Amino acid sequence: MTTASIRVGIDDLAFATAHNVLDLKELADHDGIDVGKFYVGIGQTQMSVAAEDEDIVTMGAAAARQILQRHGTTGIRTVLFATESGVDQSKSAGVYAHGLLGMSAHCRVVELKQACYSATAGLQFALGIVARDPSERVLVIASDIARYALDSSGEPTQGAAAVAFLVTADPSLIEIESPTGLFTDDIHDFWRPNYRSAAVVDGKYSLAAYLQSLEGAWGEYRSRGGVSFGEIDRFCYHQPFTKMAKKAHDRLVAITESPLDAAGRAAQIEDSLTYNKQVGNSYTASIYLGLLSLLENAPDDLAGERIGFFSYGSGSVSEFFTGVVQPGYRSLLRTEHDRQVLDARRPIDYAQYRALHEHVEAVRGGDFETAAQTAGPFRFLGVRDDMRRYEAREAQ
Repeated sequence: MTTASIRVGIDDLAFATAHNVLDLKELADHDGIDVGKFYVGIGQTQMSVAAEDEDIVTMGAAAARQILQRHGTTGIRTVLFATESGVDQSKSAGVYAHGLLGMSAHCRVVELKQACYSATAGLQFALGIVARDPSERVLVIASDIARYALDSSGEPTQGAAAVAFLVTADPSLIEIESPTGLFTDDIHDFWRPNYRSAAVVDGKYSLAAYLQSLEGAWGEYRSRGGVSFGEIDRFCYHQPFTKMAKKAHDRLVAITESPLDAAGRAAQIEDSLTYNKQVGNSYTASIYLGLLSLLENAPDDLAGERIGFFSYGSGSVSEFFTGVVQPGYRSLLRTEHDRQVLDARRPIDYAQYRALHEHVEAVRGGDFETAAQTAGPFRFLGVRDDMRRYEAREAQ
């Protein structure tokens, strides 16, 4: 079998989110504004809020656990952990997750970082590994907690979630196609210095940069032989908030001079927005949570349809690529489970949310223990002797 003939892509996809949920009406009432500014203006209704004993490792491991329970670990020699909410400047969050999941020692594990883009880097790296040796499978984990300063303009676009996906030959979910289109620009639209737990963002500039990157990545995609807009059935965009995906799709329609009306444009992206509206921004996980949302919420069978993906990471790096939904994909979905996960989150009020936010701000170093709050399979226990401690609640 030659490399060119190998079909590679996503074989399975799972997600996890935080224990708590804040309805954005709580935030609107505190700010004294109409909740429509959030529900309609940015397209967000809720945001997941991490419990004291949750972080990117516990969420990422919870998502990956579902993949391993179904497929086992045979052939997984690489774990790529994408995040911009890193917990250590040296040790990969993936190594913590690898230990919690009880995976083989014969495995390379690294962390990838470039704002919200790095899960797509993980996907592309994984495709190369599998194309070189089709017997290998690569586990990609994307996990983030989006945090902005209290009372800032970015506050309603916070969130927390993780996705995990398995990249294999002959994938059962999505075959990823060639080519891709890339666009990088050294800018400061969004960043988080080492000394801050909340990001810094220039909101208007970031929106403009996102749209410019979309135009640049699409242009290169087409120049490298990518299919035309009319040959793509659905689209998934990075979603810092769901209204941004709508703005992006409107821009792409304009760029390509497509005759699609408003209803036609909405039909191509609406199902991909459902989960992000309820979870909030999940940075690296966002675009793949959008994919899961599309697959689980589209009423029609999508087998054979081509999906266009636009992945954006501030600072900035972006990529446009496509994939084709595989026959029988619905048998792999965990739709009922995923909806139950969202429904099972513990509603919190504004005071509880603010206390959790301020608690993270207060942790600047030193040893501490966390309160037992999460109902998830893994807990962050705190820090002892400057080392993070975790617990798996049940045998894997």
